[in-house]
Amino acid sequence: MKVKKNQNIELLIELMIIIKYVIFLFLSLFLLSNVQAFMDKDNKGAQSTGREDLSFLNVKNSNYKKGIYAIKRASKFEKKNKLKKANKYFEKALKYFVSAHKEYPDNIDILNYLGFTYYKVGDLTMSEIYYQEGLVIDPKNNFTNQKLGEIYFNTKRVNLANERLKFLSSCDCQEYLDLKSIMGKN
Repeated sequence: MKVKKNQNIELLIELMIIIKYVIFLFLSLFLLSNVQAFMDKDNKGAQSTGREDLSFLNVKNSNYKKGIYAIKRASKFEKKNKLKKANKYFEKALKYFVSAHKEYPDNIDILNYLGFTYYKVGDLTMSEIYYQEGLVIDPKNNFTNQKLGEIYFNTKRVNLANERLKFLSSCDCQEYLDLKSIMGKN
């Protein structure tokens, strides 16, 4: 009777080991079959830089959208020569864009808006910093090159402004014509 009991225990242990292997096998197959869900179109896996996902731009109450709205308001007041109100909205826009930049530090649009807004409130140093940061991310961005060229020209660094103008000369774009006009080159 004791031998039969030992055989039953051994059989039970072997059965538990087999069940463990079967469960392990099913879990492995399940997990491996779901790996495709994390692959991109080139089967590289989750290697996104985040630049492809611009869904934050469509959020109704995002800091980015609030900043754009504030810039539009400021521009309207600026056109009406109501500079105090315009400056108030430019300052609001700065707060929104700084917050958006904290969330999305590598977004070229946010960096350009920061550069533009700092330029509008008269802080050319901060404007230059954000435009230079934008060029690190996208060195061929025409808008960023033009605005940086304007800052260089307005701060009497004509050689640097000429470098931006020379870069833009190959693009056959409005940014080149605008910078050329600002610099007084015909």
